[in-house]
Amino acid sequence: MVILAAFQARADSQHGIAMYGTPALPPDFVSLPYANPDAPKGGRVVFGNTGGFDSLNPFVTKGTPPWQLRFLSYEALMGRSWDEPFTLYGLLAESIRTAEDRSWVEFTLRPEARFWDGTPVTVEDVIWSYDTLGTVGHLRYRGLMSRIETIEQTGPRSVRLTFNEANRELALTAGLRPILKKAQWDGADFAGSGLRTVPIGTGAYVPGDFEAGRFLELTRNPDYWGADLPFRRGTQNLDTVRIEFFGDQTVLFEAFKAGELSAVREFNAEKWATGYDFPTISTGAVIKSEIPHSKPSGITGFVMNTRRPPFDDWRVRAAMIHAYNFEFINDAMTGGAQPRITSYFSNSDLAMRPGPAEGPVLALLEPFADILPPGAIEGYALPQSDGSARNRQNLRVATRLLAEAGWTVQNGVLRDAQGAPFEFEILLRQGAGDLQTMINIYAQALKRLGIEMRFSVVDDAQYNARLVTLDFDMTDFRRDLSLSPGNEQWLYWGSEGAYVEGTRNLMGVASPAVDAMIDTMVTARDSVEFQAAVRALDRVLMAGRYVIPIWHFDVGRIAHSADLTFPDRVPIYGDGVEWMPHVWWSRSAEGD
Repeated sequence: MVILAAFQARADSQHGIAMYGTPALPPDFVSLPYANPDAPKGGRVVFGNTGGFDSLNPFVTKGTPPWQLRFLSYEALMGRSWDEPFTLYGLLAESIRTAEDRSWVEFTLRPEARFWDGTPVTVEDVIWSYDTLGTVGHLRYRGLMSRIETIEQTGPRSVRLTFNEANRELALTAGLRPILKKAQWDGADFAGSGLRTVPIGTGAYVPGDFEAGRFLELTRNPDYWGADLPFRRGTQNLDTVRIEFFGDQTVLFEAFKAGELSAVREFNAEKWATGYDFPTISTGAVIKSEIPHSKPSGITGFVMNTRRPPFDDWRVRAAMIHAYNFEFINDAMTGGAQPRITSYFSNSDLAMRPGPAEGPVLALLEPFADILPPGAIEGYALPQSDGSARNRQNLRVATRLLAEAGWTVQNGVLRDAQGAPFEFEILLRQGAGDLQTMINIYAQALKRLGIEMRFSVVDDAQYNARLVTLDFDMTDFRRDLSLSPGNEQWLYWGSEGAYVEGTRNLMGVASPAVDAMIDTMVTARDSVEFQAAVRALDRVLMAGRYVIPIWHFDVGRIAHSADLTFPDRVPIYGDGVEWMPHVWWSRSAEGD
């Protein structure tokens, strides 16, 4: 009986796990399908960020670290393939096993897994990392901890997490938590480390030379423990990744034109078409590459803080959306080349369908019919203008909506029933030039409605501090969404985080309907139920009118040094921080 039980335990262990179905890659895969296993090692890349940084600990709320740091220098038990909706393969862990209902998951560590200092990764490190990140770490890590009943060591190299709720995605989410070295923090303040102490990780790139707010240089560890893993073969090829910091995007772009940076990602189609006519483009020293993808648009635009009046009224939010003349602004900014985001999951099968809700989507929404915003069941679509500067028809609709909400124009000023004027502030980060241009056009339309919009353009530290304390009326907003949305949706729009400082639920959504849709998503046992729940969630969020959507990036656009290249095969998610620079390499290293 003991022998049989041991055999079954081994048989249950897998090299990977998929949210639905089975992993696409077999246990003996050679490399990720979008990596070149024969890519040479060597060379360097220099990126540019706007703003600055005052922390090298990307796992805590305090401070502003370089955003790339947690992706380049740290690893988890499992790694994600970006060529599948949501599938993980063993990284620090050599195998994974889970209950059929995924009520628990067990990982077995690779014996060769090592931290930067050469010490082995232990089960003790794993348990400490989950506990520390789940209690004093950044809010993005805390949600998982509240869903874990127990974490226990089950063998010399194995650890089991048992969950306290039915949530099939937790087995995958648990595999993506970064693992840090416990001994480093004995008697030290993890949450307040800032620039003084860099967390010891296991990733290929080790932080080295830096000057706070100016630059950070990461060097590939020549003794990186995972260099020969199939999951890592053909990745992390460049010897050095340097990040330079600039005051604004204009200065950053000039630095790229001067050859000080190796690559830039361009998010404006008009600039891509007309603004890249400098000499190094003509000589071929700089190449423009367009990267296709099949991922959802996510949501990008301007978010309204519903915790504060007047944006606590959906009619006011609807009026703000009608006043935003997207067609005119898009033509002015991008030549009309970039399509508008029409739902949180535009560009994918997960997006809500036009017209009234039907079938399983309707069945999910009907229990909440009395509290849903108008359009969630009947159908909702963004207003469209005729493209002219005046946007008269939509401004008339905005005026009517504002009147229904109790706002009327008195001597050219929009006022409420008590006579208070409609005034609000939009908070923007320093260096957000394109956004400021959009808002300048928008402000003129609001002025015609009698609304006064104030600008506050602040540095990175002030901007982040105000977002953490929810001290804003309206601000710019972006949430990338995947083909397999799950527990991160609680962070983005779950009621539990609506009023918590540091929340990622910036708009302050606190909707039982939203919570129910997310719950159905993470407990769905098949793709049909899952898709219906996502489409229903999409309807509630869009009809809630929380964000003024702008355009989505239908392709990735990267201008880069001709010395940098990438494989012909591109993953379904296209460009991302774990594609570029991870699978890129230096042509000059090919002859080494």
